[in-house]
Amino acid sequence: MREEAASPQYAEEILGRLKGEIGEAVVGYETQVDDFLTCMLTDGHLLVQGVPGIAKTTLSKALSDTTGLAFKRIQFAQDLLPSDITGHFFYNQKRDDFEFRKGPVFASIVLADEINRAPPKTQSAMLEAMQEKQVTIEGTTFDLPDPFLVIATINPIETEGVYPLPEAQVDRFMIRSTMDYLDPESELEMLRLKGREARRLKNVLPPEDIPKMRTGVTSVHVHDSVVEYVRDFMTTTREVEPLELGLSPRGGMHLMLAAKAHAYLSGRGYVIPDDVKSMAHKVVDHRLILTPEADLEGQTQGGVTESVLSRVPIPKGDFADELSLDRDRKSG
Repeated sequence: MREEAASPQYAEEILGRLKGEIGEAVVGYETQVDDFLTCMLTDGHLLVQGVPGIAKTTLSKALSDTTGLAFKRIQFAQDLLPSDITGHFFYNQKRDDFEFRKGPVFASIVLADEINRAPPKTQSAMLEAMQEKQVTIEGTTFDLPDPFLVIATINPIETEGVYPLPEAQVDRFMIRSTMDYLDPESELEMLRLKGREARRLKNVLPPEDIPKMRTGVTSVHVHDSVVEYVRDFMTTTREVEPLELGLSPRGGMHLMLAAKAHAYLSGRGYVIPDDVKSMAHKVVDHRLILTPEADLEGQTQGGVTESVLSRVPIPKGDFADELSLDRDRKSG
């Protein structure tokens, strides 16, 4: 049975409530709240990049508290084993049988802290969970909770004791969100906030409303010209010289879904080209691989994305016209 869709206006209101409540614990970083909700409503995952001590963990916990979803944190390290993430079977002497002990991945929101500190074998333990929403242990498959969202953090400064993420894993993160230092006024407010007694954050997004909001994103209308715009953007990234690897089909689908979520959270039931442009850097940059020559010349993934956006013609027209006609047909 299809879940009832929550309206775009409700989604816009919920986003405002989330930002207001999270602001009681974390100052600034409202963009990251947008990114989190976008991933939550589209079955995506979030890669957060920022230096230590910038509130990545605090923000992740606040997102869990305000949505009422189960939260687990995994501190990735060089000695972390795949079974430390997924869980394992153990022999119960009292029952004279093997039992499965669930790992921390069995939560709706999983914080993979400093994910690049673990070796590739351990990082790969997350791949099946992220893509299939399940884990397989000794031939037995276990379903993960629904919703399921991985928030992985990366420290971009340290280069010792870290491993690069496999491209297959990077491509599974819908959005890369960068957390920079706050502006001086926000840092002043942060210091004032930490001087006050902390209160428990309220649950402002009932878990039972998340499926309705997901259905709302699915119901967002996309004009054919906007679909072609995303397609043209994808193909152009594969043709430009600075890139060794352009946008994958999964990346293109993520860009379309992120654009729909952006429209939905903005209170609209249809996508416009600006929705695609607003999400392009977040969805695309981390998937692009520069050629060695372009890297030596100082070119960046963000610069290439911006160049591609300037090259692809922007569609014009009434992007809600088909949506209006469809509503007229239903009402008639």
